[in-house]
Formats: sequence, C-alpha cells, structure tokens
Amino acid sequence: MSSNDTTSVSTQAIGRRAEDLAAGFLEGKALVFVEVRLRRNAEYGGAGASITVRKQRRIVLAARHYLAAHAGADGDCRFDCILLAGSGEHTIEWERDAFAEN
Repeated sequence: MSSNDTTSVSTQAIGRRAEDLAAGFLEGKALVFVEVRLRRNAEYGGAGASITVRKQRRIVLAARHYLAAHAGADGDCRFDCILLAGSGEHTIEWERDAFAEN
C-alpha cells in the first residue's frame, strides 16, 4: 500500500467518524438532509465557509432526487449543517435550516 492509499483510508475513516458524531448529535421527526463538514484548521475559513452556493444547490438537487424516488418520504424536511473543527469530538456546531431551497 502506498502512502497515498494510507492517507486516503485515514481521511475516509476521519470522515466517517465525523458523520457518526453528527448522526449521534441529531434527533427529530422531520426528514433532515445534513451536510457534515470538517476543517482541521481555519486557514481557509471554517467548516461553514466550505459550503458554497454551488454546494448548496447540489445538496438540494440530491434531496429532490431522494424525495422523488421515495414517495413515502412525505412530511417536513429541512437542510442542516454539522460543522466540526479540529478532531471534531468537542467542537460540534449544528446549524438547523442552514439554507433555503435554491
């Protein structure tokens, strides 16, 4: 295994851990589409700064596809963001209704 493979595996594991932390943090009856962003440092802005208008549009499009494919997914839905900094374990920021449908 090359060093690039090791980096990719560890990055994927870190991403899965961030998503697991976010899932454990959320609860509720509404269908929630969640974008989980982790920034190890704020050199290029925090985790929230990485969610561009283009990224928001892609999330909304994915949600529309999901809702169209799952006719039983009626009811309330919203878009939340879970923002993590550093290792993510103690720095969870939850933004409910983070952006309106574009």
